[in-house]
Amino acid sequence: MSAERPFEPDDDLEVRDAVSAPDAEGRPRRTTRRFPLFTRDTARPEGGGRAAPGDAPAPARQWPILLVLVLVGTGLLVTALDAFRAGTLLIGVALIGGGLLRWLVPDVGMLAVRSRFTDIVTYGVLGTAIVLLALMVQPKPLLEIPFLKDTLHFTVDN
Repeated sequence: MSAERPFEPDDDLEVRDAVSAPDAEGRPRRTTRRFPLFTRDTARPEGGGRAAPGDAPAPARQWPILLVLVLVGTGLLVTALDAFRAGTLLIGVALIGGGLLRWLVPDVGMLAVRSRFTDIVTYGVLGTAIVLLALMVQPKPLLEIPFLKDTLHFTVDN
């Protein structure tokens, strides 16, 4: 144990320099402006709170992520059942829906991973890319982009 007397609230607090801060007992301690070697805590992403009241069951509190996961799982199942285009379209639509949920719903639970902007852009870009690829898949593509054929012929030699 330390022989120092405990800090009393009426004592005058002496700050030695601009980066001194009181510790848990109120005594001034030198602090550093460096980041800690090990992170002790992380901040919750904005909108990362519960999507339903705290007394609701766990699935109800996390309905946004469950909705996206069920749609992606259904898309994977449809793809496995040999309907590739329909399954991948469903996966892409699920990701775009996740981006819309992240944009429109204030608290989306575990669907919030990063900042709101980053989540919206990530879900939107990935979902759009998957939908476009699903529409362009062979045979009989539903979407044809003319310059892609020229690019392919330019890059691949026969």
